Amino acid sequence: MTSASGPGLSEGGTEQPSAPQGPQTGEPGGGGGEFVFVYVTAKDRAEALSIGRVLVEERLVACVNILEGMRSLYWWDGAVQEANEAVLIAKTKSGLAPAVTARVKALHSYDVPCVVVLPVADGNPDFLDWIAAETRPNV
Repeated sequence: MTSASGPGLSEGGTEQPSAPQGPQTGEPGGGGGEFVFVYVTAKDRAEALSIGRVLVEERLVACVNILEGMRSLYWWDGAVQEANEAVLIAKTKSGLAPAVTARVKALHSYDVPCVVVLPVADGNPDFLDWIAAETRPNV
């Protein structure tokens, strides 16, 4: 009788549970505060695409998703306003979030653009490794 061993297998060939290893950190889980999603609203698809392209080309983010057709209600100039907007969701490392925020503010048409950084608690380690590989070093 031969015995099998390898990742996740004991010497007898039975499966042994193991915690997933996070990118860069080796921590169980795969997030650990190293990665964030940056939520941005824009006046329309064209503005979201323009901002998103700059963020990706400058390697401040690995990827952006643009969602059209959002309807917003908000206070501005002392009255409730209503408008169509687009959402941009950018994926990056937490250390780049301040640079992403500054760049969005510089490119955006709004006086006070919505730029909110949301931590990624966990995720597919391969995807998180990809974010790390496709973005520049933290600034």
